[in-house]
Amino acid sequence: MATAEVLPPHDVPTSLNYYKPIDDDQVPYNYAYETPEGVPRSNVGIEPHPVVIHDVRGKEDSVSLDTTGFQFVKHVSSEKDFLDEEAIKTSYYKEVEELLKTEAGAKRVFIFDHTIRRYTEDNRNENPPLRGPVQRVHIDQTFQASVNRVRHHLGDDADRLLKGRVRIINVWRPIGHPVYDKPLAVADWRTLDKEHDLVPVRLIYPNYEGSTYSVRYNPTHRWHYLSNQTPDEVLFIKCYDSEEDRARLTPHTAFVDASVPEDAPHRESIEVRVLVFDTE
Repeated sequence: MATAEVLPPHDVPTSLNYYKPIDDDQVPYNYAYETPEGVPRSNVGIEPHPVVIHDVRGKEDSVSLDTTGFQFVKHVSSEKDFLDEEAIKTSYYKEVEELLKTEAGAKRVFIFDHTIRRYTEDNRNENPPLRGPVQRVHIDQTFQASVNRVRHHLGDDADRLLKGRVRIINVWRPIGHPVYDKPLAVADWRTLDKEHDLVPVRLIYPNYEGSTYSVRYNPTHRWHYLSNQTPDEVLFIKCYDSEEDRARLTPHTAFVDASVPEDAPHRESIEVRVLVFDTE
């Protein structure tokens, strides 16, 4: 497809799936793996609301990690296909570490996981199962879960590190080709009602429990994306910041752009979640 002609930079009217309670008597939860027999995988519902996603193409310097909670940076990776798990955990992780030290001022980083998102007709038939784009407004960690992550992964060094600034940054990159299908939208931190909009959701693993935020609809939210984002354009998504005088987190979600041609390639992406410290 003649993508440059078909998809010029543009704002996108669409709808996003916000939080809706299913059972007001239960604490919201999601299971990350198979659930106990008879237990639903989640009790978190969704409620679509119309929004406009504003394109920052050509205005990338109007957003930043500490003001809006997200940032776009140029970076060419030696990894192209992201098919080799060992190469991802060695060479690509090393690239992410260096990128965060250069662009985000990190003194020390700890990568605790990554997710690759690819489309097949039935992702469940893959081993391990492939994960597609998440079309639900969310934040990867709650404030308390972020602190718990430090303790969980850094053990005896956690107390010392928690005395300094701690961030969790999701480093998100397209794979293989620019993103046309289901691009990623990020919300400006400054447009959130921090007391009303954020809903803690238990995230239950077999041997660990974390928590994420689901997000209630608020018409003040202002959404952004980078049109035709390429594999050489990396998105930093702030999921936590211990400093309270700047952007502390960023709601995000995949969304549908109705102007995208039906033959556009499906989105492929990798996201790496990183504990970022201002202390060695």
